[in-house]
Amino acid sequence: MKKLIAGIALFGTFALASAQTITFDKTTFDYGTIKPSSDGTRFFTVTNTGDKPLVLSNVKASCGCTTPEFKTDPIMPGKSAQIKVGYNTAINGGFNKMIEVFSNDPANSRSVIYIKGNVDANAPEPKPMTAAELKEKAKADKKAAKQAKKVAAVK
Repeated sequence: MKKLIAGIALFGTFALASAQTITFDKTTFDYGTIKPSSDGTRFFTVTNTGDKPLVLSNVKASCGCTTPEFKTDPIMPGKSAQIKVGYNTAINGGFNKMIEVFSNDPANSRSVIYIKGNVDANAPEPKPMTAAELKEKAKADKKAAKQAKKVAAVK
């Protein structure tokens, strides 16, 4: 009898462990202080750290000034996709917007990501990044994505 109960418990644990799992490279994107009518497009990377296909069913912004775009194609295990978020930078002042991401992840069927920043006419002109800075940023982004996978694997 004890073996039967242990077997059922082990099977239940395995069944829960095998699923699609949504992981984000970041949950908040800070625009900082930007000029009016500057580029308001940013990207969030979604990674499937589970072992079954992950499907994003809907991505909803909290207001009409934020426009998310996403694909409904399945994200295979270990693969990533991007959610494109646009903010209307013609609106002056601070902003903090919520974007809801709905998926087939059984533990996180509704996830929330945020964008925030400040649109100010007195913002400094953005300094173009040098080739070395672009390379360093790409390296840091890759490291952050790798760290997110490790954190998800521990959960």
